[in-house]
Amino acid sequence: MSSSDNTYRIIEIVGSSTNSIEDAIKTGLARTSETVKHLRWFEVTETRGHIEDGKIAHYQVGMKVGFTVE
Repeated sequence: MSSSDNTYRIIEIVGSSTNSIEDAIKTGLARTSETVKHLRWFEVTETRGHIEDGKIAHYQVGMKVGFTVE
């Protein structure tokens, strides 16, 4: 089987961070990579956050993540 003949599965995750949207993405993917093998790509599907006292308390990023099926 060549590398172009892969089959992929897609899951949805939400990463969060108190620092930034980019950090929420990195945190979500890092945590997912601890339990899911062969991550290949991600797509940001939504961004949102939590507000406390008129300020951003944390960011949340919804993502679809694709990985190769063994």
